[in-house]
Amino acid sequence: MAAIESVLQEQRVFAPPQALVAQAKISGMPAYEALCAEADKDYEGFWARQARENLAWHKPFTRVLDETNAPFYTWFEDGQLNASYNCLDRQIEAGLGDKNAILFEADDGTVTAVTYRDLLARVSRFANALKAKGVKKGDRVVIYMPMSVEGVVAMQACARIGATHSVVFGGFSAKSLNERVIDAGAVVVVTADEQMRGGKALPLKAIVDEALAMGGCEHVKSVIVYRRTGGNVTMQAGRDEVLQDLVAGQSDQCEPEWVGAEHPLFILYTSGSTGKPKGVQHSTGGYLLWASLTMQWTFDIKPDDVFWCTADIGWITGHTYIAYGPLAVGATQIVFEGVPTYPNAGRFWEMIARHKVSVFYTAPTAIRSLIKAAEQTPAVHPKQYDLSSLRILGSVGEPINPEAWMWYYENVGGGRCPIVDTWWQTETGGHVITPLPGATPLVPGSCTLGLPGVAVAIVDETGQDVPNGQGGMLVIKRPWPSMIRTIWGDPERYKSSYFPSELGGKIYLAGDGSIRDIKTGYFTIMGRIDDVLNVSGHRMGTMEIESALVANPIVAEAAVVGRPDDTTGEAIVAFVVLKRSRPTGDEAKQLALELRNWVGKEIGPIAKPKDIRFGDNLPKTRSGKIMRRLLRVIAKGEEITQDTSTLENPAILEQLKQAQ
Repeated sequence: MAAIESVLQEQRVFAPPQALVAQAKISGMPAYEALCAEADKDYEGFWARQARENLAWHKPFTRVLDETNAPFYTWFEDGQLNASYNCLDRQIEAGLGDKNAILFEADDGTVTAVTYRDLLARVSRFANALKAKGVKKGDRVVIYMPMSVEGVVAMQACARIGATHSVVFGGFSAKSLNERVIDAGAVVVVTADEQMRGGKALPLKAIVDEALAMGGCEHVKSVIVYRRTGGNVTMQAGRDEVLQDLVAGQSDQCEPEWVGAEHPLFILYTSGSTGKPKGVQHSTGGYLLWASLTMQWTFDIKPDDVFWCTADIGWITGHTYIAYGPLAVGATQIVFEGVPTYPNAGRFWEMIARHKVSVFYTAPTAIRSLIKAAEQTPAVHPKQYDLSSLRILGSVGEPINPEAWMWYYENVGGGRCPIVDTWWQTETGGHVITPLPGATPLVPGSCTLGLPGVAVAIVDETGQDVPNGQGGMLVIKRPWPSMIRTIWGDPERYKSSYFPSELGGKIYLAGDGSIRDIKTGYFTIMGRIDDVLNVSGHRMGTMEIESALVANPIVAEAAVVGRPDDTTGEAIVAFVVLKRSRPTGDEAKQLALELRNWVGKEIGPIAKPKDIRFGDNLPKTRSGKIMRRLLRVIAKGEEITQDTSTLENPAILEQLKQAQ
């Protein structure tokens, strides 16, 4: 916090370039304030206007917001539309059929251009293939795919026929995939033989086979396999079919299935503070509206822009700002299969220069790793590349520290590109707090102000507003169209997780702590208030990682906390008690490596602990409660100043300071 506070005190403010302000969708702070005032004066009228102006409705809605069953709010409920129609047919009808929708760059640098007309044909063939497999409106389809045009096509094809997709990140393990397939009740899994990452072929179909073999997935009738690499995979007769063969005989015409605005467009699983992942359910109408609006407001998207979001479709950022948002506004976007460091750490900058990218949206983790690379290898410094096409930069996934912000601003943006530092969540569906490039003065390290129509506030434990300059819990006080509708199959968990009774049961609790600057009112995010870790922008529950560790036959007990990390934002630190004596030296290092790999197998590589500490036991109170606050202090390498008199075993603290 010290670095952030010093930045706010110094008030290093960067005004938007006047040329950008003059042509921006929201031009200047008076325009932003006018939108906020419109929403305050007539909340439903504001949202009704946005929905009518920004989406194509098959059946117009007559009801805007229904709050009678709070917190299960509904928006535009009696209206009908189709997300795929809004993203594809609508653009062709507007004369954009021959415009590039996607410029796909493969891991090896091969580029494929796909126009809106081409994309609609591919989506229609895939949609017809799904229907031929018996998939119908309301069915769930799990998508476990590499970054690819086919991944986007699969999502859009589900939307076209009214099926609800659930994309699982291609780095998740078989066990994680199994849990999500079971919870969603999926009837089809769409995958690939392998995915290419950094010059290496990594298995996907084999992991699907392993996941389905674990049991509980009997409702899966078909596995559709995209032949990406041609790698050798096992195909089960009667269940598995090659995507290319399946779509070959299908028509490129598929009428959209018109669905109610509240129809579930997708389920996306996110970790919670308890072990079981939460299936965040999003609607069609409200979600798509916000995807479109934030493309226009936050990125100020123009007809000739080339937009690049570097996220994976397995995360919410890839849903909103790859699969739906850019297509809903008729943009041209880059879809990238590879990693930023292959074949060298200049890959991002080389691609921006070659494709003339104008709006670039990436994560602080990527920026921090590329800062290190640029310092070590001057040849891959962004200043070695022609980045003059850039006009807007974005940051997503976690708060960006002021030092990384300044490097990004000066070295990538040349001191002329506003940085939209966006705060939002899987549950919000799109940006909530962010600067607007043609309006908001920028302060490094601050995500600045809430977007019009979203009632963001900071409150204490009783739900009372706290004054600027005082930290508290970030909340959203009124329902908004793109909000989570429920947790799939678990409405009670939805209520207790996001609308706690302590806050009255109607206020959305984000789970982050925040503070507002005394003078500007700008928001700065301080971190999670619960036990969810944010590693490289990916949220994981400590309980989920602890459960994976304890599942190992040699582990008796485990506790997981986070500590700050210069590269990933937050690093996972695990404190482990074995079923035998505490290891030391080389044995401890070897066991730590084995347990890291075990967690990677159980959950996925992103969940591997960075540090593992072994102890004879864990610091507990005499009532048996693990003192996690002490573990957080130890993980950070700080001196313990808290009272330890309630500990049953204070001597254990010295053991746990030893990292492996």
